[in-house]
Amino acid sequence: MATGSHSFRVDRPDQPLSPAAVAEVLALAGDAEAADGVAPLAEPALLRLRQEGGAAGGHLLARAAGGAGWLAGYAQVVDGAGELVVHPRARRQGLGRTLVVAALEIGSPAGGQLALWAHGDHPAAAALARSLGFARSRVLLRLRRSLADPLPPPRLPAGVTIRRFRPGSDDAAWLAVNARAFADHPEQGRWTGEDLRLRLAEPWFDPEGFLLAVRDTDAHLLGFHWTKVHPPSTESPDPVGEVYVLGVDPEAHGLGLGTPLTLAGLQHLRDHGLRRAMLYVDESNRPAVALYTKLGFTHWTADISYTSPKVAPRAH
Repeated sequence: MATGSHSFRVDRPDQPLSPAAVAEVLALAGDAEAADGVAPLAEPALLRLRQEGGAAGGHLLARAAGGAGWLAGYAQVVDGAGELVVHPRARRQGLGRTLVVAALEIGSPAGGQLALWAHGDHPAAAALARSLGFARSRVLLRLRRSLADPLPPPRLPAGVTIRRFRPGSDDAAWLAVNARAFADHPEQGRWTGEDLRLRLAEPWFDPEGFLLAVRDTDAHLLGFHWTKVHPPSTESPDPVGEVYVLGVDPEAHGLGLGTPLTLAGLQHLRDHGLRRAMLYVDESNRPAVALYTKLGFTHWTADISYTSPKVAPRAH
């Protein structure tokens, strides 16, 4: 597929991206992050890119016409959801709109709906979404907290112990609890063994920061707090810790594990010299927002999902 936007050409490769193309996309994302102060592609999209170039047919590459054909824009669409990024030098030329319309052909070929993420809630993304009939459908809040502020000690219920995750031994039990804890979540509850494997293979993975709450009598897994450390970036000159995934098995909801698990993970991050922690939480998840607010987290920014109308719009 090829289409044009002023002096750009948009192609959809019919095979996974080559290592050279992946490097171009990552460089493009880095330039956009430097300009905007926020990463344009979320972790799942980056994982797909780094793991053998992602799936075939889900990429859109926009190159400048003629000459070296430098990469001006990129979009990734998988299972009716996608993300896109336009290089700062190529903005205000209609390329973002062209990429969205092309993404609709991938994500909703039969006139279905497509969800596109805009990271950082930029006004330009909101304006483009409105112009194409997309509706604001989901808000993923990013909250943060100073780790220099006091942290209460985690107080676990009697008969519960926290230990580190053991790769290989705990995978199946963790996947089962994760699926139950996030049964209504559109992404987290669908994790497979492959999703877990990809993250365990990431350079940032540290089993010491993957905390499991288990019952003393039979070692049954009740809940978990998986932490992550982000390297310095445009958003933060210092490393930042993350409450990556926090979950409690529904059968253990009456034990009050959410608060001590959160505090144990924050204590781990602080003990490793980190000065700030952050997390993502759906705005609609009021109990989780209330928990994190009570523990000192405040609003930082937000990622917005825009959902297309059922009939794909035409480019103007």
